[in-house]
Amino acid sequence: MSARLRPFLPLLGIAVLAVFLLVLAPALLSDFRLNNLGKYCCYALAAVGIGIAWGRGGMLVLGQGLFFGIGAYAMGMHLKLEAAGPDAVPDFMMNFGSGTLPAWWEPFRSGAFTVAAIVVLPALVAALLGLAVFKRRIKGAYFAILSQALTVAFAALLVSQIKYTGGQTGLNSLYSFFGYNLYDPINKRLIYTITAVLLIAMLLVTFQLYRSRFGELLLATRDAEERVRFLGHDPANIKVVAFVVAAVMASIGGAMFVPLAGLINPREVSALASIMLIAGVALGGRASLLGPAIGALAVGFGRTYMSESFPEQWTYFLGALFIVVILFVPAGLASLFPRWWAALSNRRKEVAA
Repeated sequence: MSARLRPFLPLLGIAVLAVFLLVLAPALLSDFRLNNLGKYCCYALAAVGIGIAWGRGGMLVLGQGLFFGIGAYAMGMHLKLEAAGPDAVPDFMMNFGSGTLPAWWEPFRSGAFTVAAIVVLPALVAALLGLAVFKRRIKGAYFAILSQALTVAFAALLVSQIKYTGGQTGLNSLYSFFGYNLYDPINKRLIYTITAVLLIAMLLVTFQLYRSRFGELLLATRDAEERVRFLGHDPANIKVVAFVVAAVMASIGGAMFVPLAGLINPREVSALASIMLIAGVALGGRASLLGPAIGALAVGFGRTYMSESFPEQWTYFLGALFIVVILFVPAGLASLFPRWWAALSNRRKEVAA
């Protein structure tokens, strides 16, 4: 492959992934398996954002469950109000609360407000947090610990505020998605298709972002932050933008997870869930475009397959898989194809010589 075409190799990978997700998977998989694949795509959406922040920006974000949860609970609140009916109150508020709808729940009756909230709320939280952290030049392990601590606090808040959030059981008994029956197989496939299209769209956005001036500055900030500052750019602002983009992607993933899973609870947004997202990105290859998405899909499939086949031992197998990949493929699964291609090219040159 010529050097001029090599930068566009990720587009070929995105095209292959699109064919798999939008053509092959719907044709070959049962409704149950396709729905599971849709949930893995939600994790992959969050993972693509982690790839931007961690792989390109050098910011180890251990707390993306916070933003995944913001989007998921925003969507869950809307679907819960849809299930309750016009002017009605969700069932758990009748059991654990005063039986009246809090004022801050009321706007989520609107689908348009909910969609806007899924994008704007995580962006605001990430911008405020990013400005507070990066302007003070906090980075490395301190930033990672802080981001995970916020996720732990968020999950604890969801559990403690049972009259507003449903507590440990979360928001469940959801029956419709913007007016469409969630239990209709055709609608389930439609939601899966929307999720897969969103994943492909986010990969294309990320591809363009990596090729932009901002992408170059983000990479330079990761490798030589002081030099970027010396050239007149503020590394903090660059990091904040990357952090906000990652937060919005995680929130969109969380929002689509709710209609696919039919519920959302604190376990799905906990520190453990965030670590699984990071593990997926590391497995796939954090520095590449497709690596985070591939890793998240692989981890989701691996969790399901191993838990079904080895209910008692699956966590040990999954841990062993991570260790093997980190030891023998430290750059992630996405690095295998370029290495294989380079080896094949060298062999061809040797034969030609």
